[in-house]
Amino acid sequence: MSVHSDRSGHDAPGQGASPPVAEAPAPDLAATQPRAERSPDDGAGLVQLLNPEGERVPDARFGDLVADVDTDALAGLYRDMALVRRVDREATTLQRQGELGLWAPLLGQEAAQVGAGRALAVRDMAFPSYREHGVAWCRGIDPTALLGLFRGTDNGSWDPLATRFHLYTIVIGNQCLNAVGYAMGQRFEGRVGGGPASADEATMCFFGDGATSQGDVHEAFVWAAVYDAPVVFYCQNNQWAISAPTAQQTRVPLYRRAHGYGFPGIRVDGNDVLACLAVSRWALDECRSGNGPVLIEAFTYRMDAHTTSDDPTRYRLTGELEVWKLRDPLERVRVHLVRSHGLGQEYFDGVEAEADALAARLRAACLDLPTPGPERIFSDVYVEPSPPLEAEREAFLAYLGSSDSLEKAGE
Repeated sequence: MSVHSDRSGHDAPGQGASPPVAEAPAPDLAATQPRAERSPDDGAGLVQLLNPEGERVPDARFGDLVADVDTDALAGLYRDMALVRRVDREATTLQRQGELGLWAPLLGQEAAQVGAGRALAVRDMAFPSYREHGVAWCRGIDPTALLGLFRGTDNGSWDPLATRFHLYTIVIGNQCLNAVGYAMGQRFEGRVGGGPASADEATMCFFGDGATSQGDVHEAFVWAAVYDAPVVFYCQNNQWAISAPTAQQTRVPLYRRAHGYGFPGIRVDGNDVLACLAVSRWALDECRSGNGPVLIEAFTYRMDAHTTSDDPTRYRLTGELEVWKLRDPLERVRVHLVRSHGLGQEYFDGVEAEADALAARLRAACLDLPTPGPERIFSDVYVEPSPPLEAEREAFLAYLGSSDSLEKAGE
């Protein structure tokens, strides 16, 4: 399904107009959400295909985009989310036990990441922040490759070009500029619109609601709009930028910010893997067709801490978390598979056993990570070493072996 827009923020009549968003009710969070998230039009554009009770929501606009998701495919999406969640829980435990220096949990955001990740074609490029463990899984990154960054032994051990998945970006919002630059290159090199559909490419950039307060993100919006860059900006609005609620960052729903830059914005239920898959497929097709950027706001919730150095009990109410537990992205798919597809307990037991084995392998890999020597800080700085860098390396190593260094260590 290919849809086109006149890029003015309005649908173009007679040209396969962009599908309007489903008029699903907004999440009932009046007791827990700040004013901006309770505005009258909030959620009016929320796309939802599978509700929290596991019931399929009819949608003539986006439903066809996941018509190919049969029982096996839906069970595969559940498996993806279950294994990603287990990796996340095991890594959190490893950090608490002192085996990782830090970890960025994704608990509650599995559907937002797996839905988008599975929408990406092999030829597309993805730019993550530091929480996209689910997208990494979908791009074929072994979870053990994520550990080095959080243990402090490497900056990421996968090949970004081979996997079409960039290394994690720690600086908030910086990946948006990188993604737009890459997407501009895709357009300049003729890899979007006009060629065979199988050859067209797009870029997807992942960031959180907190990043939308960074200048880098807005600069990326400007450049993407001006150059019609084929980039999908995928904002996971998990309601909290560390301890700052979304209402302290915006007076309108985040997806509406796209209109000010001249490209479409859409809000999707970020706890609905089918809706995230459908909307991401539509947005990526828009970009591959040469129609320029799209902003997706995946309306979800961070059920754990921002990172393992954070204590969310200091700034949010327990009742708020309990409300969102009822919208668990895995549970709604499990219920739907049982009630509507007749899947038995044997399947879920098999996924749990697979998750246990994956967690054990992850733990073993973490404990087996080598400790790099101090000379490692000079490695991989430049493609080729330079005389000044080599001199600095030798001087540093000489200092480490000197009496001055030993005396300071004793202090």
